[in-house]
Amino acid sequence: MPPLISELRTPNSLGLCPYRRVFRTPNSLIRLHRYRVMEKQAHVIGLGKSGIAAARLLTQQGWQVVLSDRNTAPLLADAIPALRAEGVTVQLGHSFSAQDPASLMVVSPGVPWDLPALIEARAKGKEVIGEAELAWRHLSDRPWVGITGTNGKTTVTALTAAIFQAAGLQAPACGNIGEAIGELALNPSPPDWVIAELSSYQIEAAVTLAPKIGLWTTFTPDHLARHKTLDNYFRIKAKLLHQSEHVVLNGDDPYLRAHAMDMFSQPYWTSTQGRTAIAPLKPLAYIEAGWVKVNDTPIVAADALSMVGEHNQQNLLLAIAAAHLAGLDAAAIAQGVKAFPGVPHRLERVATWQGIDFINDSKATNYDAAAVGLRAIAAPAILIAGGEAKAGDDADWLQEIQARASHVLLIGSAGKQFAARLAAIGFSAYEIVETMEQAIHRSRAIAPQLNVKTVLLSPACASFDQYPNFEVRGDHFRSLCQAT
Repeated sequence: MPPLISELRTPNSLGLCPYRRVFRTPNSLIRLHRYRVMEKQAHVIGLGKSGIAAARLLTQQGWQVVLSDRNTAPLLADAIPALRAEGVTVQLGHSFSAQDPASLMVVSPGVPWDLPALIEARAKGKEVIGEAELAWRHLSDRPWVGITGTNGKTTVTALTAAIFQAAGLQAPACGNIGEAIGELALNPSPPDWVIAELSSYQIEAAVTLAPKIGLWTTFTPDHLARHKTLDNYFRIKAKLLHQSEHVVLNGDDPYLRAHAMDMFSQPYWTSTQGRTAIAPLKPLAYIEAGWVKVNDTPIVAADALSMVGEHNQQNLLLAIAAAHLAGLDAAAIAQGVKAFPGVPHRLERVATWQGIDFINDSKATNYDAAAVGLRAIAAPAILIAGGEAKAGDDADWLQEIQARASHVLLIGSAGKQFAARLAAIGFSAYEIVETMEQAIHRSRAIAPQLNVKTVLLSPACASFDQYPNFEVRGDHFRSLCQAT
């Protein structure tokens, strides 16, 4: 019998090469080479932050990587020369096909999980995962805090990371906020904790991701164009918590109280209304007598957080609950809360002009988040809203407009739709101005005569009709407001 060259077993959790004996026979080395190349071909779909991180991570692990994007000029096209220099094949204007020879597909969050080509690829036995799952497989030896929810998760993620960092830990915010999770896996010095904001898109494509601590902020209808039904959207969110060692739920959220109570084994709960408000559940963090308490121990004054609104008190409780479960010292937790400056694009004061505050709430991409933003700011206000409309219940948002808005300026493709909704409820103080430039110009013209206290950008819409993402939209608003 020819001598044994090797026994190829799976060298890591990605399943690079299944077990196979290879013997030294004529042409066997050629067959071995072809076999290994075939098994280590990966296709990353989507040239965004997460796609770039995934492609680099796989390349470093010895994969032959194709990174494709259906756009011919994606936002991060400047990264292409460096990627090609690292050995990544980049294809623009490319639509993925299940006939692709790759055995592993990594999808960016914006790629629909039910894309027909991906369904067919899974049926053919190909592995299809998301960038968060890929990062987990390389960072599963690190404890994770996984934060999900419809609204509030960005603030909770940023605040949690700030508290952990105040305690001296290397704990960067990542995922939907900050850097892609895969970038942490590329770092030769891995973090002490991974503090990850995880959207339903990322959870949907994560098979084994299992945080040490899972936080669920809120639940309201969102992303139904992709997830189809509210039950499906809820089930995807719940998946992350089911795979978490410790589960913390916002006890002030009506939907979670009604539907998540019996879903998890011994979950922890938080409430701004005190310990008794969540009894007989398992209370952990709550507000009483003006203090945030954990198991009856005062941690920090409830007004120590610089961000306004009751919803941010709920966010504060979730972050403190995570810090407590991670074993952080109470003094470090309080220090992190007091030093936290807030989150860009989420009720961010960007300018004050003639005594009127201009507030950037570009992160409010659905009706519920926009209603929360209106409740949080000083009224009366001029509201700038619009963009790419989403499905959802706008009743609460419209009620807040009637109660707190003196005037509404409508931008983007949703302008006519929103105008019709406002007219239907008898609210006539609106204008379709189409662009952000026109909205700022018009707000400065009418704000003094309306005697408003605030000009609020809180779109209740996605940004994709006019901007690549909500961050670019918010940055544009900020620059216009700060221009003299």
